Amino acid sequence: MVLPRARRAGAIGPGAKFRFGQLVLGKDQPPRPNALRRMVWELDKRTSIDVDLESPIVTLDSARLHETPLLYLAGDREFSLPPPAGVETLRRFLTFGGFLLIDSAEGSTDGAFDKSVRALVDAIYPRPAPGLELVPADHVVYKSFYLLERPLGRLALSPVMEGVTRSGRLVVAYVQNDLGGAWARDNLGNYELACQPGGERQRELAFRMGVNLVMYALCLDYKTDQVHVPFIMRRRRWRPDDGAVVPPAKSTPKKP
Repeated sequence: MVLPRARRAGAIGPGAKFRFGQLVLGKDQPPRPNALRRMVWELDKRTSIDVDLESPIVTLDSARLHETPLLYLAGDREFSLPPPAGVETLRRFLTFGGFLLIDSAEGSTDGAFDKSVRALVDAIYPRPAPGLELVPADHVVYKSFYLLERPLGRLALSPVMEGVTRSGRLVVAYVQNDLGGAWARDNLGNYELACQPGGERQRELAFRMGVNLVMYALCLDYKTDQVHVPFIMRRRRWRPDDGAVVPPAKSTPKKP
């Protein structure tokens, strides 16, 4: 009997790879254009997620908006609210499983970008619906991969993360410590900005926060199951003041 030739499976391909969608509102470009490429590279080396190193810039009227479960909106200045159709598009994206990470790079917790972010959230979820609220310290986003206690970035201005929760799911996460500033590297492989006040240890924690946010966007709250707690506790090598877990040592991959 002649067996038929095996054919290549077509269900999984480049379209199934994880990628960030770099959301742009208005004409302003992202303040840290190289940040996501490095973050995705770290994600590839630290996890089993199949990734695409490129993070396309998308707008609310872009056909590529729904090609990723995670949109990344970074800024360091005021931005205008999208028109009503754009607000509705973003609301639908979040309602049907999308996740929005907002990253402030303005070096302040109450600047012009912050005011624009709050106005955007209020437009997506009008009052009396709750807008941005503090994400509790025991939320699964702080333990979806690493055990963390706070959302450090290039800066350590705010000890908390804010967010919007709908039906028990965190749909918007807002970090004011400039995650992208800690992630960004230039074309020669040098980090573009120093992390203050914690230096390179703080940069490492910023990468871990990025990994946790991606894992949450993909897996939601599976880590709240208590069956994982003993395993996590056994894997902990030590717990520094910030509460992060140090994974087992492995060989250092080459820089991209």
